[in-house]
Amino acid sequence: MFRWMFMSMLCMLSYLPLTSNADSVVDKVYKPNILPFQRDIEWRLVSRNSEQGNQLLQRFAFGHALSEKFMLEVFLLAQRNENDDFEIAAYELEGRWMLGEQGQYWSDTAMLFEIEKQYHGDEYELSIGLINDKQFGRTNLTTNMILKYAFGHVNKNDLEGEFRMQYRYRLRPTFQPALEIYSDRNFFGIGPGFMGIKKFSPMRHLKWELAFIKGINGDSKDHTLRVGIEMTF
Repeated sequence: MFRWMFMSMLCMLSYLPLTSNADSVVDKVYKPNILPFQRDIEWRLVSRNSEQGNQLLQRFAFGHALSEKFMLEVFLLAQRNENDDFEIAAYELEGRWMLGEQGQYWSDTAMLFEIEKQYHGDEYELSIGLINDKQFGRTNLTTNMILKYAFGHVNKNDLEGEFRMQYRYRLRPTFQPALEIYSDRNFFGIGPGFMGIKKFSPMRHLKWELAFIKGINGDSKDHTLRVGIEMTF
């Protein structure tokens, strides 16, 4: 019941005059599953080319599962400035809470909670999201529905809604092609994605992700490359 109430709320929000930050829409499509007491180190890069130029953002993270259902991660965000140098842009604390056991319900589900603070200035962003993953034969459909609330010295209490989707074919563990979709009030992007997992032990594996997303509702030149590497141990 809660899941469908949350989805309905997001649908209603799509009609509100929300502000949008398309740079942050194309990012990782979160999965709900958590290994008991796992730890991971993660690096993500998003490079967007549009009529406004090239924007480059990196994320570095360390995460630890405090239980078999709750994961906590700390992020450092770095952004390229006008001098082509990377500088710290923001800090982020992220929690992921899995609802039930893997395979217990029709789909695996988790809640996402985030708080982000800009490095320069008193600007904050709170996020809450619903993560779903459903297996259909050799394919997986993963969806992320996220609400973001920005506030602080500069922001004017803006509310945003985002949708991310990945439809993945498990060709083999080390290579899995996918189709990805990203959307918010003012942005819609679609493109191919690829990922793979190399397992060294039940608790130790390396995961990589790569996607190329084309924005199809704005500038003629609007495409984003996203890359991610995550080591779990």
